[in-house]
Amino acid sequence: MRAGLSAELQSSERAQRARDLLAACVHCGFCTATCPTYRLLGDELDSPRGRIYLVKQVLEGADAGASSLLHLDRCLTCRACETACPSGVRYGELSEIGRELLAGQVARPAGARLARWLIARFVPSAAFAWAVAVSGLLARLLPASIARGLPRRLGRGGLATAPAGSSRRVLLLEGCAQGALRPGINAATSRVLARAGIGATVARGAGCCGALRAHLGEHEAGLEDMRRNVDAWWPLVSGEGGAGPVEAIVMTASGCGSMVKEYGERLAHDPGYAHKALRVSALTRDLSELLPELLPALREALAPDAAPGPRLALHVPCTLQHGQRCGRTLAQDLCSLGLEAREAPTEAGFCCGSAGAYSLLQPEIARALRQRKLAALESLEPQCIASANIGCIGHLQGATDRPVRHWIEVVDERLRTHGR
Repeated sequence: MRAGLSAELQSSERAQRARDLLAACVHCGFCTATCPTYRLLGDELDSPRGRIYLVKQVLEGADAGASSLLHLDRCLTCRACETACPSGVRYGELSEIGRELLAGQVARPAGARLARWLIARFVPSAAFAWAVAVSGLLARLLPASIARGLPRRLGRGGLATAPAGSSRRVLLLEGCAQGALRPGINAATSRVLARAGIGATVARGAGCCGALRAHLGEHEAGLEDMRRNVDAWWPLVSGEGGAGPVEAIVMTASGCGSMVKEYGERLAHDPGYAHKALRVSALTRDLSELLPELLPALREALAPDAAPGPRLALHVPCTLQHGQRCGRTLAQDLCSLGLEAREAPTEAGFCCGSAGAYSLLQPEIARALRQRKLAALESLEPQCIASANIGCIGHLQGATDRPVRHWIEVVDERLRTHGR
C-alpha cells in the first residue's frame, strides 16, 4: 500500500474537479439498484456509492491501496447510476477522474498496464483494420463456435450519392472500430438519408472520438483526439469552401455520440478550441434522434403492400439511454416502418458488458453481463438482435448465432427490399 495522493495531485485541476463533483453526492443509495457490477458481485465497493466513498477517502489524504483502483476499474462507466440519481451527480466523470488520480499513485500489474497501453494505440490505428481482415480470413477456417468470437469486417463501405437538387448535408464519423468492423453501417445510413433527401459526407483526418483513450486514463491523449476531430470537421461545420455548412453531425455509434456531445465541456478551458468544440457538440445528434424527422419520407418510400419486417430484439445501449438520454422511442419508431421491434422485458436498462475496452480488460464480468443480456433478448425469440453501438454489436455477436446488427442496417435492407 502506498501513501495517499501526492501534494501535486492533491492540488491539481483534476482533483479539484473531483471535489466539486463530490459536493453534490448525498449517498442516498438509489444508484445501487441500477449498477450492473453491484448486482453481479454484491460488494458495496463495486457500486457507485462505494466507489464515490473510495475517491473521497483518497482526496482527503487516506492511503491509496491497489484494491481501491481495482474497484474503480471494475466500473463499466455505463452511467445508469446518473439516470437514477436524484441529485444529478456526474458519476461517469467522477469515476474517470478517480481512476486517473489513483493510477498516478497505485501501479496496476504490469500485464494490465501493457494491455491498456496497447489497446489505446492499436484500436485507433490503421493496423487494427489490417488485423480485422486477417481475423476474418482465419474465421473461415475455424469451427463456427470459435469463429463467431473473432472480429471480422462485415458489410461494404462507401457513401450513397447525395440526392439530386438537395442542399441538405450531414456529416458522419467513421470512427476507429466501426470503420474497420462494420463499414456497412455508415453506408446504410447514407442510403436511408438519401431516401429523405439528405446527403452524407465524411471528413478526412477525423478518427477516434477520444472516448477510448480518455476512458483508459489517458486524459490528455483523449483531448488530442478531440482537437484533431474538431480541426477535421470545422471546414464543414463553418461552411468554408462555398458548399455551405452541414446541418448536423450525425453519430451512428452511440458511444462516440455520447463523447462528441461532451466536446464543448471537455475543451471549455482550451482557448483555441472552446468555441469550435461547443459548436460541434451543439450540432451533434445520434441517428435515433434524427429518425422521427425521417419517418414520413421513409414510410412514403415503402411499397404499400410491403410485407411485415423481421422480429427485432432491441438493445438500446447505455451510451444512448444513459449517456445521451435518448433512444426511448426507437422501438416505436422502428415499428412504424413495419418492423416488429421490442425491448427485452428485463435487463433493458442494464449494460451488456461491452463498455468500450471493458470486455477486453474485465472479461469475466463482461461475459457474465452479456449472458444475462442475451438471455433477456433471446426470450423474445427474435430473428435479429438490433443495437446502436458497434461495441455492443460485436460483444453480443460473440456469444449468439442470431445476427446482431445496427438498426439502420435493418431499415436500409427493408427499404431496398420493399421500397418503391
